[in-house]
Amino acid sequence: MMLRSPSEELAVLRTSSLAAVVEREVERLILNGRFSPGERINENKLASELGTSRGPVREAIRALEGSGLIVSVRNRGSFIRRLSVQEVREVYEIRSALFGLAGKLLAERVTADQLERLNGFVIGMEEASRERNFDAYYPLNLSFHEFIVDSAGNAMLAQQYRSFVKKLHLFRARSLVQGGGLGVSNKEHREMLSAIAAGDPVWAHEAHCRHVVSARDRLLSVMDAEAGKPDRI
Repeated sequence: MMLRSPSEELAVLRTSSLAAVVEREVERLILNGRFSPGERINENKLASELGTSRGPVREAIRALEGSGLIVSVRNRGSFIRRLSVQEVREVYEIRSALFGLAGKLLAERVTADQLERLNGFVIGMEEASRERNFDAYYPLNLSFHEFIVDSAGNAMLAQQYRSFVKKLHLFRARSLVQGGGLGVSNKEHREMLSAIAAGDPVWAHEAHCRHVVSARDRLLSVMDAEAGKPDRI
């Protein structure tokens, strides 16, 4: 086994660090709507915009394929993932069932510390919404939902939930920025938190299910409005 020299190790570290930075930036551009669903990614143009070579861009694209934001088509290139209406309905049906169960379980066992954390997320999202700061809002939104699922006390539920929502990041983001989605979503978050704080598993289950169904309907409305646009792939 050949050992790398210190200079070679440093070069690898720099390359890895750059790839991670580029991945985060490409993800941010996708979630902010810089690319449309189905749009082909021009690696050369993107590398030029980011001031880097194509290597880190390719690494970022491969990583984002794994998170469900990008799909690669052999001999054609990489494209922003696009779901069909049927896929959206099916995935959101499963997400609603799992998230509703998570809310129910958490309402039955929530602690004061967990309530404090949830309230902090909601306050942060409300502030970001008032400032129309989506870059601040969206990570808090993801963390809020993941915290509920992780705190429900069912590891299998959490694993299954993540497997279904991974491919929905882009679509969840789009549904939030359309038609006052941030404000509406925050009202739903407050109801979910109230149900959990009340220790009412039935109310919590219903509130969490309704939240996902509402998000689905907002997304379908966006997709319907875009139905007349020409296909990208």
